[in-house]
Amino acid sequence: MRVPGDRRPGPRQRPATGGRRPGATIRPWPASGIDVTAASFQIEIPDTVLARARRGELGALEQIYRAFERPAYTLALRLLGNPDHAREAVHDAMLRLLERIGQFRGDAPFWGWLRQIVVNEALMRLRRERGIAFEELPEDDDTPGHGPPPWALADARQLERALERLPALTRSVLWLYHVEEYTHAEIAALTGKSVSFSKSQVARGSQRLRALLEANEEVAPCLIATTA
Repeated sequence: MRVPGDRRPGPRQRPATGGRRPGATIRPWPASGIDVTAASFQIEIPDTVLARARRGELGALEQIYRAFERPAYTLALRLLGNPDHAREAVHDAMLRLLERIGQFRGDAPFWGWLRQIVVNEALMRLRRERGIAFEELPEDDDTPGHGPPPWALADARQLERALERLPALTRSVLWLYHVEEYTHAEIAALTGKSVSFSKSQVARGSQRLRALLEANEEVAPCLIATTA
């Protein structure tokens, strides 16, 4: 595993539930380009491999790294919106894995435990990049928050552009809630905000994303006409 022996301290971990929200259903993003669902991180690692990894065997650690490399990068990219920063967050998360694998006791799914490390590293990097306070949609934003998921019929490329135009924290909250299926209480704990804040960001962020996607759909025919 190409991760040097960095020993920097990491954030405290909360117990990983490893499961979906009660009553939650997987909401896939478009099949072409963005197709991540809550199931993408739910990779089962054999107990024998975990036992070897806890003993520090490099082959077992390499196997775990390869299994989670892609979903970890995708998750970090959606939270950070920057490929270089996402790679750095995954690198740091894998360092935390090396440091803490001996602490994993199997009382929760391993994938949930590791996913939490990736989320913590990504959000910590986002705080460093954005400063102490996250940029976000204001609480008094009067955009309604109802309707179907905004990405249901979206083109993947348009969705990418729309996500980039959302405030960093709003994008992160949307992804954690709709795709990774964290609860509002869990998101509040991760971001240092309130449960009502998480709910409002999901509602208003979904509507803002829907509006951006609708605007893209209106612009696309004009671009085709001018280039024909």
